[in-house]
Amino acid sequence: MDFATVQNGSVSLKVAVAGRGPLILCVHGFPELWYSWRHQISHFSARGYAVAALDVRGYGGSSKPPAIAAYTLRNLASDVAAVIDQLGGGKAILFGHDWGAPIVWNTALRYPDKVAAVAGLSVPYIPRGAMAFIDVAKSAYKDRFFYQLYFQDEGVAEAEFEADIPVGLRKTYFALSGDAPLNKWLEQKPADVKLLDGMIDPKPFPAWMSEQDLQVYVDAFRGGGFRGPLNRYRAQKLDFEDMAEFAGKPVTRPACFIGGERDAVRAFIPGMDLYANPGMACTDFRGSTILPGIGHWVQQEAPAATNTALEKFLGSL
Repeated sequence: MDFATVQNGSVSLKVAVAGRGPLILCVHGFPELWYSWRHQISHFSARGYAVAALDVRGYGGSSKPPAIAAYTLRNLASDVAAVIDQLGGGKAILFGHDWGAPIVWNTALRYPDKVAAVAGLSVPYIPRGAMAFIDVAKSAYKDRFFYQLYFQDEGVAEAEFEADIPVGLRKTYFALSGDAPLNKWLEQKPADVKLLDGMIDPKPFPAWMSEQDLQVYVDAFRGGGFRGPLNRYRAQKLDFEDMAEFAGKPVTRPACFIGGERDAVRAFIPGMDLYANPGMACTDFRGSTILPGIGHWVQQEAPAATNTALEKFLGSL
């Protein structure tokens, strides 16, 4: 494994790189790191690709600007474009998970000539609608807890996570995994409680994440904190303004979707299954794969099945 530094203006991005060939660039979500793609890096770098995975700004070895406006999808997509230019000669296949999925979907919208194909994991592409998602959530979760609403007040979630980072990460990773009770992350509780109250701290942790794996994340968040990662949630109203020109526009690059059957994301809007038609806003959709029994962390919980689905997608190009 090699590490490169890519500059995008004043922002420095740490990028893990392995292999030679056409570039696959992997983009993680919350609360993760480049390391979330370790199974894909080893798999695809052995199959004729250069595979890169960045620490998204705010995380790990990348810059952590304090301002909420630094974490808009516009800025994060520009980071991805900078990595594509430096490491891929201006072209890459994109894999994105969790917040990384909206980042790669938006990179494909804003920089279609740089994106050969795009795979979204756990979060399907949903075009900008009539209101920001965070406002939809305020209505859907009126008088009850929803983590994205809890994340809006600066400093509150930071203090909760940073009080005991190993426990906070274990509870978060477990609650969203396929090993937890279904939709534990979305369980009904009053709006004024804390995120981790009532969450399970599993001992031992399920086998898909070892103690050594968990320590990589713990060390990174001890060094960098949670403000940058949480600012991504706070930038959603700014995204809504930024995305006006893309309202209703489809992704036109070859695309696929991979999700876990037990992922809480599919139940984010009460009464709707967000995985029912994940290609509806893509004009060149190559199919979706829903992994039985798997939760939110698809590429870590089920690396072999995820890699098989991604290989099928690459074979369709």
